[in-house]
Amino acid sequence: MNYMPTTILALGLLALTSWAQAATTGDASRGAEAAATCTACHQPDGSGKNNEQGESWPRLAGLNAEYIAKQLRDYKSGERENATMKSFANMLSDQQILDVARYYSEMTPTHGQESTDASEAVLQRGQKLAERGDWSKYIVSCKSCHGPENQGAGAAFPGIAGQHARYIEAQLKAWQSETRKNDPQDLMGSIARRLNDEDIQAVAAWLAAQPPVLNTEESQP
Repeated sequence: MNYMPTTILALGLLALTSWAQAATTGDASRGAEAAATCTACHQPDGSGKNNEQGESWPRLAGLNAEYIAKQLRDYKSGERENATMKSFANMLSDQQILDVARYYSEMTPTHGQESTDASEAVLQRGQKLAERGDWSKYIVSCKSCHGPENQGAGAAFPGIAGQHARYIEAQLKAWQSETRKNDPQDLMGSIARRLNDEDIQAVAAWLAAQPPVLNTEESQP
């Protein structure tokens, strides 16, 4: 009996599977080249910047690759609005988006920059919201979705511990005003609309002061 056609088919399927996996996971070395234009805002080490006056740029280093890729696609499609990011996202092909996402996910995360005027009382309020929530206002804790120590939970919920305070504030206010709506089932929107300005400042300040942890699953070859 001639097994050659079956063997060739099997090898072909194996090669196709390997190619498909590479095409859907991205390549960090290619991502480094494609991300060259990102460094002006997100910095060469992916640390971003906590601008006290003006738009803050998030830390991307160590975030989940699928989460980063989704945000880039959303900027590209207009589902998430930001004129600057839309122009950069439009410069990337689908494969380059995966490559850039992989590149940043494998970087070592840096510590967030927090608001310098946060008092101890503000930080305590922020910790309560992040770890326990406030059921008197029907606010669930951040870690309920973002995972233990708010280090992230899969592609839908990014690590927010160690993210810049001003960036967290800006995103919560964007969900609150419904200018950002690309979260699953309006989960962030429904929570943000229950927060007042003091709550937003408090939780952002506390989260920014927490240590980030490298997503070890993303760093595996």
